[in-house]
Amino acid sequence: MNLSKKKELAKRAFGIGKDRIIFVESRLDEIKDAITKQDMRDLRGSGAIIIKEASGRKGAKNKGRRGAGKIRKSTKTRKKDYVILTRKLRKHVAEMKRSGEITKDKLDDTRKKIRNKVFRSKAHLREHLGGMSNENVKKTKKRK
Repeated sequence: MNLSKKKELAKRAFGIGKDRIIFVESRLDEIKDAITKQDMRDLRGSGAIIIKEASGRKGAKNKGRRGAGKIRKSTKTRKKDYVILTRKLRKHVAEMKRSGEITKDKLDDTRKKIRNKVFRSKAHLREHLGGMSNENVKKTKKRK
């Protein structure tokens, strides 16, 4: 009697290979009637289906290899500084655009300059764009 479909069902029910599944000869009629995964689980519990232990050298092969684990690559400080400064300047320029202090063309030009590291700091960027009106007023008041 061909029970390959039943082995396929058992394979899916237990999550193992077909070769590890053994049907007990005296209980083939019960196995033949099983049509669901739950039936297969019940038959295994009652002893009609036996599952062999996994064989092979899988464990021995993996023993020598070390897994990657949680290795965290450290970025260079130069790159970190660039990313921090670029984000800060882009955010500032976007805020200026939103408030209407600069135009779209000026925004695009400034973003290109930010990408090319033209500006040393946020203050340098402000100076280049004409500065914030409040800070210019403060500087002039101190001089008088």
